[in-house]
Amino acid sequence: MSQHFQGKYEVELKFRLNESCSKQQLLERLNAMEHECMFADNQEDDCYFDTPDGQLAAADKSLCIREMQPSNNLLWILKGPGADCCEAVNISDAARARSMLSAMGYVPVQRLQKRRSIYFIGKWHMTLDSLAGLGDFAELAIMTDDSDKLEQLRSELWQLAARFGLTQAMLESRSYRQLCNS
Repeated sequence: MSQHFQGKYEVELKFRLNESCSKQQLLERLNAMEHECMFADNQEDDCYFDTPDGQLAAADKSLCIREMQPSNNLLWILKGPGADCCEAVNISDAARARSMLSAMGYVPVQRLQKRRSIYFIGKWHMTLDSLAGLGDFAELAIMTDDSDKLEQLRSELWQLAARFGLTQAMLESRSYRQLCNS
């Protein structure tokens, strides 16, 4: 399972679910396919950090400490610059990681909480998220170290999206942080 999250690039399509393709409909389609569940209905708490003057945001980067329960997965995540750059590492102590970031001059700038389920469909992973006040979302993604494969993988992701009834009209290009701030 962990191989699904290895790589320095992430090709991802995020869709806002609606009446034409609800979370329940998506789960029904998923259950008709061969898949594996990493976990269902975890609570995630994401704490984002930046410098006091916003250097990471200015460089189109985000730095996050993620705590997931009940799976007890803890991650240090760096995204950017750009939509495809993403690296994550497992950590064993989120409080210590936050303390280290504070000691280096980083400050918490935003906190997001969501309910998340992750499924594997072959080499792909699908994330179903629910955020209070924002609704339900589905993310289809794959990680890679090969930047030459990004466009091919994006094309293949669109083919997978079509199998779930996810359309261009449902595509959400903004991050959850951006959606919360809009």
